[in-house]
Amino acid sequence: MKITLDTTFNGSLGQVTLSQAVRELREHDLACTVPAEAVDRKVTVFAHCVERGFTPLRSEIMAAYYVAERDATTEAFDRGLITRGELESRQAQLTSLLLS
Repeated sequence: MKITLDTTFNGSLGQVTLSQAVRELREHDLACTVPAEAVDRKVTVFAHCVERGFTPLRSEIMAAYYVAERDATTEAFDRGLITRGELESRQAQLTSLLLS
């Protein structure tokens, strides 16, 4: 399963996209960082929750958001939409915001 910012899943109040969920977490000061070594495991759990219709935990949502943003940035670079400097800058920002 490819996780994107538009991935839809069951949130606490119904269907929500990954970007909407992260925006809501941030608005309520509930966003969290994820240990770098746990990202892959948490993304796997997120994917299983989505497939089974369960609500993922916020750390799993944040890990999935990190991967979706990272992949979108890499794709933008691969398509020539951003420079290597922009790619590196965005990746550094993501790491500092979402990983602990």
